[in-house]
Parts: sequence; structure tokens; C-alpha cells
Amino acid sequence: MNIQKFELKSEITKLYQIIKSLDRKVVIIFLSVAILQTISWYYTSRLFFRQNFYQLYQSNTHAQLFELFYWYIGDFFTYFIFPVLIIKFIIKGNLHDFGIALGDYNAGIKLSLLFLLIMLPIIWFVSSEPSFGAIYPILGEARTSWSIFFIYESGLFIYLIAWEFIWRGFMLFGLKEKFGYYAVLIQMLPFLILHNGKPPIETFGVIFGGIALGILAYRTKSIYYCIITHAGIMFSIDIISTLRYRTNESGVGLKALFHIIKIFF
Repeated sequence: MNIQKFELKSEITKLYQIIKSLDRKVVIIFLSVAILQTISWYYTSRLFFRQNFYQLYQSNTHAQLFELFYWYIGDFFTYFIFPVLIIKFIIKGNLHDFGIALGDYNAGIKLSLLFLLIMLPIIWFVSSEPSFGAIYPILGEARTSWSIFFIYESGLFIYLIAWEFIWRGFMLFGLKEKFGYYAVLIQMLPFLILHNGKPPIETFGVIFGGIALGILAYRTKSIYYCIITHAGIMFSIDIISTLRYRTNESGVGLKALFHIIKIFF
């Protein structure tokens, strides 16, 4: 076995040459995602709000709503505004190339509707599980007030715009040139990891959901249809869970569906 003598200067020189040979854009994308996710975790999270600002709002009946909006708007800056600035001033790229474009709208609309039609019956059945209904909507008071429900959903929509941009826009399209379709799998991994702690059935489903949304973005060259699809799914989860809560209906058959329709429609 031929083992070369270790020389620190030589090793540093080799490492420097390797670093110089790396794709600058790819390195910026990976490092940016790591830094932005860390900022999100420590500074624009619900935990940060609770530790630093919650005492200012704890006597307010809408304290949890303020907490969620801090998270949603904070992550809009972290996951959307900051990446846009990185693209414009560091990568010096075009936002159009990162999915901020209409793309193939014909395929986009059709695929979005198809995904939603597939997901609706799945959501209907899964929402009957107590563990699922206990989580959605995340804002508990949204279940008892329609005005609060729609205010909450507007904040969630802002968050989902940023969420889709960081993974399906910034990361997927940023890595597409170097990795091709492998970028679909790469962006799925952090998307999955950040769902840990949710009900197991949802977390496993996110593996396929992340891949599907990645394919949708890749195929249409746009994140718009991912936003439509993801927002549509989340709204369906919240509205169905809320209707089940208000009617105390946990069944999955037609009788349960007609019971909900009879009360509210």
C-alpha cells in the first residue's frame, strides 16, 4: 500500500485548488440554504417569539395569532426576500430562471387541478384521525371563528409563497443546471426534514409530495403552480378539519359528508 506523507502545506494547497474548481453558483445555493434555514430556526420561529415577545401579548386573546404571523412574515423575509437579494446581487441571476415566471401555464393549471383532485379524498380520510384533527388548523381559535380562520389562512398563504420559493425555486432551479432532475430529490430532503414532528402519515406523505411538487416546478419552469397546489392542499386540510370540529363529525362515509353539508351549506 502506497501511503503518501502528510504535509500540511500540500494539503491546504490541494484543498484550495478543489474549492476553486467548485461551481460558484452551486456553492452559494447550498451555503445560502444552510444559513437561511438556521436564521429561520433561531430568529423567525414561533419559539423565538415566545421567548422574546410573547409576554407583550399574552393577555391578548389573539396572542397565538400574533405568534403565527411573526413566524409567517419572518419566514417570508428569510425564505423569499433574502433569496431574491442573493440571486440579484450575489449570483447576479434572473428571477425568471428561478421559477418567478408564468412558465407552461397550460400544463401548470391542469397538473395543479389533477394533484388537488387526487389529494382531496386522501385529506378527507386522513382528517378523520384524531391526531390529525388535533393539529389542523394550527391556530386553535380558527376553528371557532370564520373571520379569524380567513385571517389565519391569509398569513399561511404568504408563508407558503416563501416556502415554495426557497425549495422549488431557489434550491431546485438553482441546482437544476448542475444536477438536472436530481435537483428534484435534493430539494425534497430539507422539505421532508422540516416536517418531522407532524403526524407520521403526513411526514411519510411529504416524501412523495415534495417529489411531486419538484416535478411540477421542473416541468412547468415555474413555482406558481406549486404555490397553487400547496396552498390548495393546506386550505383543504384546514377547512375540512374545521368543519369536522364544528360538527363533531369524524366519519368518512357519505353519511358523514352529507351531515357536514347539511349543517353548513
